[in-house]
Amino acid sequence: MRIISGKARGTKIQTIESETTRPTLDRVKESLFNIIQNKIQGTNVLDLFSGSGALGIESLSRGANLAIFCDYNSEAKKVIKQNLTKTKLQDKAIIYNEDYKKCIIDLKKQNLKFDVIFLDPPYKLDLAVDSLKLIIENDLLNENAIIIIETDQKDRDKKEIQEIKDKYKVDIFDERKYGRANLIFVRKIEEN
Repeated sequence: MRIISGKARGTKIQTIESETTRPTLDRVKESLFNIIQNKIQGTNVLDLFSGSGALGIESLSRGANLAIFCDYNSEAKKVIKQNLTKTKLQDKAIIYNEDYKKCIIDLKKQNLKFDVIFLDPPYKLDLAVDSLKLIIENDLLNENAIIIIETDQKDRDKKEIQEIKDKYKVDIFDERKYGRANLIFVRKIEEN
């Protein structure tokens, strides 16, 4: 796996050997960043369920101001640290080695808000929409923020998002399929 563009372009980064951690493929990552490339510069990014940290590190390489990484797996924390050091981007990063729910609450206490959020939980656990709800309930979104969900259960996740659409004021504005991986792009509907 490598960093595709920006300051750390071409740098190879480590992945995690684990049954619960599945790295985002380079071709999926490249397509994802082609879609959001104009939304990264100068932003705060949250890489929830971050695994190796590839999405947050790619964001930093492309000019994000800050990336918060959260993964429950202690091996993930080590790999993220190593990858940040290798890419020389550690001064713009904070790593949380805890459950996503605790992380969201901790971020609220610090009054942190984000422009781009990556939700890439283990496919089998059905946590994407639950974490989306918690992010909105804890007011972690800046105006015009986007949330990108990676899932292998597109229909399930889209149905769950439709069910919460009115209550949480969210809207799916794009979706893409890359083999087993599906990307769902969500934004909060700003009230006038």
